[in-house]
Amino acid sequence: MKNELSAQAIAQYRQDGFLVVEDFLSADELAFWREALNEAVAKRNGNKLPDRKEVYGKGDDADKSYYDNVFDQLINLWQDNEKIKKIILDERLGKMAAQLSGADGIRIWHDQALIKKPWANPTSWHLDTPYWSFSDRRALSIWVALDDASYENGCLFFIPGSCHTTTFENPGIGKNMGAIFTTYPEFKASKSVAAPMKAGSCSFHNGLTIHGAHPNMTPGYRRAMTCAYMPDGNTFNGTQNILSDEEVSRLKVGDLLNNNELTPLIYPSV
Repeated sequence: MKNELSAQAIAQYRQDGFLVVEDFLSADELAFWREALNEAVAKRNGNKLPDRKEVYGKGDDADKSYYDNVFDQLINLWQDNEKIKKIILDERLGKMAAQLSGADGIRIWHDQALIKKPWANPTSWHLDTPYWSFSDRRALSIWVALDDASYENGCLFFIPGSCHTTTFENPGIGKNMGAIFTTYPEFKASKSVAAPMKAGSCSFHNGLTIHGAHPNMTPGYRRAMTCAYMPDGNTFNGTQNILSDEEVSRLKVGDLLNNNELTPLIYPSV
């Protein structure tokens, strides 16, 4: 794993709100991640989370059929697959997330397999952090390509620097590719940057960086394994997202999100 970050790479991430790391995984590591994903997806049998089929706060009914053909989304695979758990709870990943974000400690918010099936819809411009149950401008995700991510099959695009001025408002992922620019009109004329990646490469992006992806214009799959990271010390903001009804019933706004069974600390605070 190419897990050492230079000062230049960290500075670039903090300026642009994203960073691409080429050849992040070795050939053997890539094979292991693919094997783990295949096993985990098969075990889920269509469930997005270990305990249910849907994710709270993911679009409205009018956009559901469109959204369901953007990608297959499976969350918290680490909770019911030991191989994914080994991958996701790797302290080296937590250290990278801490270095990029400037946080002293990093917790898993959730992992996420994102699989664009053949002929899948585009992923409209969106933000990540507004979906989550905490509000932190440092929150970020890793996105690991398990297949080549190309212009043809749905590579990521970013709007550099957008994370410095976006807020926690988000129109979500729907049919309108440019809906986000009704919320953030200042970026409507911005130049986007494509991030095609070979299988085994990865990117990190801030959860408030505007990003999206092409449709899959091929008969093949575009598989990615991702993980959202929460800086340690965050508190509940009232949004349910991945939290179960039972967990939400125990929380009130302002409570620490420090349950190691649900959001494990993978890089300790100093």
